[in-house]
Amino acid sequence: MKKMATKKKSPSATAVEQEEWFSLLTDYDIHLFKSGRHFRLYEKLGAHPVEVNGVRGTFFAVWAPNAVTVAVIGNFNHWKRGESQMSPRWDASGIWELFIPEVGHGEAYKFSIESKEGQLLEKGDPFAFYWEEPPRTASIVWDTEDYDWQDHAWLENRAQKASAAQPYAVYEVHLGSWKRKSEEDSRSLTYRELADELVAHVAYMGFTHVEFLPVMEHPFYGSWGYQVLGYFAPTSRYGTPQEFKYLVDAFHKAGIGVILDWVPSHFPGDEYGLFRFDGTHLFEHQDPRIGFHPDWKSYIYNYGRNEVRSILISNALYWLERYHIDGLRVDAVASMLYLDYSRESGEWIPNKYGGNENLEAIQFLRELNEATYGAFPDTIMIAEESTSWPNVSKPTYMGGLGFGQKWMMGWMHDALNYFTKDPIHRKYHQNEISFSVMYAFTENFMLPLSHDEVVHGKGALISRMPGDEWQRFANMRLLYGLMYMHPGSQLLFMGGEFGQTSEWKHDQSLDWHLVQYEVHHGLMRWVKELNTFYTQTTALYEKAFDSRGFQWIDHHDSDNSVIAFLRLGEETDDVLLVVCNFTPTVHDTYRVGVPLPGSWTECLNSDAELYQGSGVLNGKSVLSETCPCHGREQSIVLKLPPLGISVMRYEGKQQ
Repeated sequence: MKKMATKKKSPSATAVEQEEWFSLLTDYDIHLFKSGRHFRLYEKLGAHPVEVNGVRGTFFAVWAPNAVTVAVIGNFNHWKRGESQMSPRWDASGIWELFIPEVGHGEAYKFSIESKEGQLLEKGDPFAFYWEEPPRTASIVWDTEDYDWQDHAWLENRAQKASAAQPYAVYEVHLGSWKRKSEEDSRSLTYRELADELVAHVAYMGFTHVEFLPVMEHPFYGSWGYQVLGYFAPTSRYGTPQEFKYLVDAFHKAGIGVILDWVPSHFPGDEYGLFRFDGTHLFEHQDPRIGFHPDWKSYIYNYGRNEVRSILISNALYWLERYHIDGLRVDAVASMLYLDYSRESGEWIPNKYGGNENLEAIQFLRELNEATYGAFPDTIMIAEESTSWPNVSKPTYMGGLGFGQKWMMGWMHDALNYFTKDPIHRKYHQNEISFSVMYAFTENFMLPLSHDEVVHGKGALISRMPGDEWQRFANMRLLYGLMYMHPGSQLLFMGGEFGQTSEWKHDQSLDWHLVQYEVHHGLMRWVKELNTFYTQTTALYEKAFDSRGFQWIDHHDSDNSVIAFLRLGEETDDVLLVVCNFTPTVHDTYRVGVPLPGSWTECLNSDAELYQGSGVLNGKSVLSETCPCHGREQSIVLKLPPLGISVMRYEGKQQ
């Protein structure tokens, strides 16, 4: 519990029945807040249990500059606004404050705000650390710092590796539907239960990171968390803030990083939330051509308002500091960058130069990344940006937006379009499977097969593969193999690892019973093997975002629907040869040019019987021959498995 000293009376102290005025905010805090540079507002605004001159209670502070009066209401005053009136600060900050003795941890509360139009609004606390479980809507006073972290070794190791290239194999999860308790008790697992079951699964599968769909408190469960209202609170659906910390801690102790999906692009219009917070458009733009999102029927932040930028950036740092989060995936960046995003002509307002770029959002994103990397240089900021906006993952000093990585949406669309085609037609679409390399090194790309690809009638990934059951699973193994060998990092949505057959539903468990069947279990073995190989193979991540780490051998063999390429590590002999056969035809003697003479050993083959393949393997080491092929003096002859990928490692010159 924080201790604070008595301060002088405020000029407006007569408005409340208290002898002295107390505050956690200093003049410097106010200066930073008003200038858009206060990035730890969660230490000052909201509800904070404190001790003042030996008296325990809670200090409340809320930004509502256009309110006439503000009061704190809760069980402690029978939800009557006349008993706990707040005082406005005298510094034109728009912040209202009040210390209430004997109100502490666990108390439910709201702010009762009187607008200039005479409306009485009951609002949740934008800085609340905990909320009542929906559909209840009150904020709860909570001390989130009361937790004994056990992840010191993880954080120390994370800091030591910050400047080195490292693998990212991310498992994307919606916590409420990953697994349900049982058929009789169909509730979601709690944070503590997930700390046992989910952590064990992710560790067994060998993923380096887990990414949670938004865990911040949200009123509508069907939004999957993307309609956030409680930005500073993990949802109470699965437990307390300390129990969420326990989950993060468990992942760290298992050697797994935690990334959160973060949504600074829009918020819902629930009456107890941020919309018209003090009776005016405080957080959002007043003009709907700028402030209303037509796709999601939600409201867009006013990034030009200094205080709003301070609040949003404070929230990003809050999760990294208080919850030891290892990175944020920023949702819907494209919707922030373009003023005409999803709008027709006449439905948007050009910027001051006449363009469609949202200059205020661009500046916000740059400040966001500078602040997060400045405070936590060993974390990662990832952009979900679906257009060709340049330099998303380049530093701000080079004119970029400053993200660490960007989702490679183009690869995802092209790859899925290609794989849904019958193999007999794939030779006419060779460019779809090879085109991504043309721009693969313009950004630091993460290849996503995310939740967005298994919803809204798209069906499960496995259901989109052509052919009979064997061919569908062979295609899936080939797709995953290609994703892991492709330059960049990887993300796979839950259920994809075992071939979930039904479209994802947020209110149901994944179909875990499928794992008992060999084809599904074989696919899961394959994903586990890919993760293990990827994390142990420097050629796949040392130059993941560098064109020097990739070379084509051949991408022109459209008649056979075969491609071959190299992945290269820092050492000259750290070389992988990757060959993909996108048809069910076996090629027993397929010659491939290689860059180095000597022995090549097959280290991965998606057609192995272990994965329920047909067993077309290359077996022992293959020696190169002085037989020119693909523009190279040396070549090897391989067996290409049907609908399969073969990965050969260079072992050195023959002795």
